[in-house]
Amino acid sequence: MQGKFDKIANITLVMKTLDNNLPFNLQIENQLFSSGYELVAGGDEAGRGPVAGPVVAAIVVIKPGIYIPEVDDSKKLSSKKREKLFEEIINLVTDWSVAVVGPDLIDRLNIYQATKFAFKAALDSLSIKPEALILDALKLTGFSGKQVSMVKADEISFAVACASILAKVIRDKIMEQYDKDFPGYGFKKNKGYLTREHREALELLGPSPIHRKSFEPIKSFYGQLKLFEKV
Repeated sequence: MQGKFDKIANITLVMKTLDNNLPFNLQIENQLFSSGYELVAGGDEAGRGPVAGPVVAAIVVIKPGIYIPEVDDSKKLSSKKREKLFEEIINLVTDWSVAVVGPDLIDRLNIYQATKFAFKAALDSLSIKPEALILDALKLTGFSGKQVSMVKADEISFAVACASILAKVIRDKIMEQYDKDFPGYGFKKNKGYLTREHREALELLGPSPIHRKSFEPIKSFYGQLKLFEKV
């Protein structure tokens, strides 16, 4: 129980150091800028939870002075607003990169490792390497700069929120194309999440090539298929 109170005390201590004159979602970045880091990156992903489609990781690099007031956690924005901000972000930030990891690699590695793989690929693809990196409850091995790992970082970090918008917009576009390639599952609407209609489509059609075999109920479907093959 004491450990929980320790964590709360630490969070309170951090919050007390924030500058009330700055936008709340620039506080973390400005603390890093003030500590001498000139290139600060934020990373976020889209697609960890769905049973179909890829996981997409995005990283955005910013310098002091870069800010778009309308940017927020992508989940709080309409698709129209996200697409508008997408263009603003890629035209304003210092550098950005996106990596897409498909269902086959997700099944081979597991979703957690596949997400880390995507972040590493996005980081390696940057032309301008950041000196500090903010991620949502995740740390990467092999990054030599300063790392900041925070829960719900997309809600309190501008750079991470930018990355969340890039990842979400790109993944949504991919799922809209998959809706055309594999009709009947409703990918344009559900984006690969297991809605009631999606489950009914799985029962009727079986899994598509982009469904994740390591996720339920697809995993059980292939398990039953193997049993039938043995009979």
